[in-house]
Amino acid sequence: MTQPPAGDPPYQSMPGPRRHRGPMTALLTVTVVLLLCAAGGVAAFLTLRNTESGEGAPDPSVAVDDFLTAVYQERDAASAARLVCSAARDQDRIRAKVAEIETYVSTHQNPRFRWDSPTVDNETGDRATVTTTVTVTTSDEKIADQDLRFTVIRRSGWWVCEVS
Repeated sequence: MTQPPAGDPPYQSMPGPRRHRGPMTALLTVTVVLLLCAAGGVAAFLTLRNTESGEGAPDPSVAVDDFLTAVYQERDAASAARLVCSAARDQDRIRAKVAEIETYVSTHQNPRFRWDSPTVDNETGDRATVTTTVTVTTSDEKIADQDLRFTVIRRSGWWVCEVS
C-alpha cells in the first residue's frame, strides 16, 4: 500500500494559556471584604462621633436647671461641662463664664442667684428650646434680671448645647 502524498497537515489550533481563576477569585474576595470593613468603620464613626459620655438629664428643663445650679450656685466649671453636649463642650469658655460669676460675687455685696423654673417653649424630636430668667439680688437690695434661652438636645438624655 502506498501512502497518500504528503501535503499540508490539517489545521491545528495552538492551545491558549491556561487560566488560573483561583488567585483572581481570592483577590476579589479580599477586596470586597476590605471595602465592607472600611464602610462599616466609616458608618460606626459617623454614628458614634457625637455621642455623649454619661447620661444626660431626664428632660430639657432639668438639664437647664442642673446647668444653672452648676454655674451660678456651685460655680463649678467641671460640673457644668458634664451637662453640656459634646459639640459645645468648650472647657475654656465654661471656665471663663464661671470666673465671670466669681468676679461678680467678689465685687458685689453678698449676691444671690435664683431663676424661674425653666420652661420648655418648643420641643421637636431630639431638640428643645428652654427659657428662664436668672435674677441676682444683692444685700444692698440691687436686683438684676437676665432672660436666657437654651437649646437642649437629646442623646442618652438631655444636654445643654447653646445659651443665648
